Amino acid sequence: MNSNTKVCAIVVTYNRKELLIECLKSLEKQDPLLSIYLVDNASTDGTPELLLEDGYIDELPPVNWDQEWERKYNHNHLTLYYLKLKENTGGAGGFYEGLKRAYKEGYDWFWLMDDDSEPTKDCLSSLIEYKDAKNVSGLCSKVLGVDNSIITASRGYFNFEGIPLQEYVPEESYQNQCLEIDMCSFVGLLVPENAVKRIGFPNKDFFIHADDLDYSIRLREIGRILLITSSTIIHKDEYSKKSFEKRRIYRKSKRYPYNQLWLNYFYPRNITWIGVKYGKNRLRLYFEVMIKLLGIIMGIIIYDDHKIRRINFVKEAYIDGLKGNFDNKKPKKLLYD
Repeated sequence: MNSNTKVCAIVVTYNRKELLIECLKSLEKQDPLLSIYLVDNASTDGTPELLLEDGYIDELPPVNWDQEWERKYNHNHLTLYYLKLKENTGGAGGFYEGLKRAYKEGYDWFWLMDDDSEPTKDCLSSLIEYKDAKNVSGLCSKVLGVDNSIITASRGYFNFEGIPLQEYVPEESYQNQCLEIDMCSFVGLLVPENAVKRIGFPNKDFFIHADDLDYSIRLREIGRILLITSSTIIHKDEYSKKSFEKRRIYRKSKRYPYNQLWLNYFYPRNITWIGVKYGKNRLRLYFEVMIKLLGIIMGIIIYDDHKIRRINFVKEAYIDGLKGNFDNKKPKKLLYD
């Protein structure tokens, strides 16, 4: 790898301090050394204290500080920018803010990284070998789960005929060393400076979910996204652990507890909005939204508590996607006010 290539990893975290430290330690092992822009979405689990204990930062944010707090540190010859936001802006808001600020520092490449990701030692060097490939707007790694199985959902191709809007890269395709794909999650998406200059930053209004799909669409409009299968990153996928299974009439269904349900508003809203903006068949989109909504409502009737509120909640998520309403405080109001 060209040692003159300046790379900055953008890591967004919220209340996952142990996973964050594992992520940071794996980033320290990359060759050559990179910089890190760490965006803390107002964590309340002692994240700054653990960062201080492990030597990543030299001081704690002031107690009861209600403003953004940013510092630059050197840790084992690694430059780390630590930004603690005053409120949780979701992954989308965090990546927006981190990439916007890191871009001003003059880096050549930006590596977008969830805090539950762990790149293997040669992950970055394997990616950067392709930095001079023709018309590249993004590079990404093969994603493995903690059981070493390929997580195919992290990489995909567009399908703008309806919902879902992407099809996953099949596992057999990973036998190829390099694949041109359409969509890459923010589990290790490496983006060149010239692409950021042209398309800007992730859409902060999304809060969470599908912000990576939207950004991939914009990247593909200006160039190619390459999946490099010799580069590997582990994704611990903490979000999926919030669900549980219920059985009714000999059938199992994945369900979410009511106190975590507000997080499920963002995917249907955001994916529907993307479908409205980029989809090729509006009538098919409306039909598939209706079918999906009816299926979810049936599941709520069969399995869940708080049935009326849950039904109204999911209905509003799809309606807001169709209308392009981005009020990220709305899901909690729908459920808990």
